[in-house]
Amino acid sequence: MTGTLYGIGLGPGDPELLTVKAVKTLQRVPVVSFFAKQGRRGNARQILDGWLHAGQIEVPLYYPVTTEIPVTETAYGDQLREFYAESAATLATHLSAGRDVALVAEGDPLFYGSFMHLYIRLKERFPTQIIPGVTGMSGCWAAAGVPMTWGDDGLSVLAGTLPEADLTEKLRLGDAAVIMKVGRNLPKIRAALTAAGLLARAIYVERGTMPGEKILPLAAKTDDTAPYFSMILVPGEGRRP
Repeated sequence: MTGTLYGIGLGPGDPELLTVKAVKTLQRVPVVSFFAKQGRRGNARQILDGWLHAGQIEVPLYYPVTTEIPVTETAYGDQLREFYAESAATLATHLSAGRDVALVAEGDPLFYGSFMHLYIRLKERFPTQIIPGVTGMSGCWAAAGVPMTWGDDGLSVLAGTLPEADLTEKLRLGDAAVIMKVGRNLPKIRAALTAAGLLARAIYVERGTMPGEKILPLAAKTDDTAPYFSMILVPGEGRRP
């Protein structure tokens, strides 16, 4: 009998926003694995603080590179590809020995998460189960108290890593938008929102639902610094009674 791989969504950051099923599974499995930057404990592990017990095996997976190399460089993809292969092999050792493994992800496991890269490498070899989580964007718009879509509004989820012209075009075509992967892309995102005529509607959320949360109109944010856990919301203005 092999173990089962559980992909567990940890929600947007507040440890109380895990689902009941996620908590029950986390407390039952013998092995819990999480991603983190080299030399850091990681946000995922911090969310887990109140839910794990001393008898569990923890398997941290440390990225070899995050922002040190541009994502467009071949070296970036090569290093991550090797990292994901090695990480999958590490978890396969536990699964082959019959131990269930919970691989956790901030937000939802199948939404812009590293979990997916191990999932596609392991799902044909071992039983898998996905436990969805509250997405980071829904946590952020709840924290901001912003209704995002009205009536027939469509919602676009965009990556801030897109070229400025592509980002501007997609913003012009949509009714409401969430822009993720902000970080060093903030100046470009601000320029795209300005070109699309949406800067006045844009809301900047930093560390939504977490300690240190900041929420303000993007137009009022005068610097170009944004951490990994930040995003921009552009609420829709569609049909309503």
